[in-house]
Amino acid sequence: MIKIAVYGKGGIGKSTTVSNVAAALAEQGLKVLQIGCDPKADSTILLRHGEEVPTVLHMYQEKKQNLKLEDIVKIGYKGIVCVEAGGPTPGLGCAGRGIITALEKLEETGAYEKYQPDVVLYDVLGDVVCGGFSMPMRNGYADKIFIVTSGENMAIHAGANIAMAVENFKNRGYATLGGLILNRRNVLREEKKVEELAEDFHTSIVGTLTRSDLVQQAEEQKKTVLEAFPESEMAEEYRILAKAILMKVREKQEVSNA
Repeated sequence: MIKIAVYGKGGIGKSTTVSNVAAALAEQGLKVLQIGCDPKADSTILLRHGEEVPTVLHMYQEKKQNLKLEDIVKIGYKGIVCVEAGGPTPGLGCAGRGIITALEKLEETGAYEKYQPDVVLYDVLGDVVCGGFSMPMRNGYADKIFIVTSGENMAIHAGANIAMAVENFKNRGYATLGGLILNRRNVLREEKKVEELAEDFHTSIVGTLTRSDLVQQAEEQKKTVLEAFPESEMAEEYRILAKAILMKVREKQEVSNA
């Protein structure tokens, strides 16, 4: 089982990227589990044609010990298993708690045994890297961390904070940084700024995504680009990215097994 956590600041296109990568992996015949780790709980919405997934935190608060796997897991496009951690009522409680609860409950309810995913994708908000939000990069949950960024200053700043958090955990045997994903916003010196960020943290840009109207058009249809426009160049970019991510994770596994 390959476990990948994708981080990035809010609004950077992270969930769209993760959902399209999930679809690309599913196209290859892999069983994919996507876990949305954002209080907005909209990570998997394109995989479900706009239909929301009940959040783990909400269902647990409602059912407590009677929580069942079918309460928190829904199946999406190409059989992708969809889970949303959720978050507390705004202003009440820690949003990171939703992630911790979700990961615990998925184990307790036997999600991994039942669905036996080949790939687990954690889609994690990266504006704040507190205990809850850093959970997927700790305790063996993820093998590799990938950061979605553009050349915009706020995205670069968030990317640096996430990379620093990964760096701080590296001596504990936790997930390591797999690389950066450049989601273009067509700003000045964009590629150069993201290359500099990669150099600062001794990593690389594993994939670049074009700024394309097809992404918004697909979202209007409540679909991934791979479903709405499967023959497009944009869909092919997501397929290339999915392969590059898999290659990075497998490189680490080969080194670990050597």
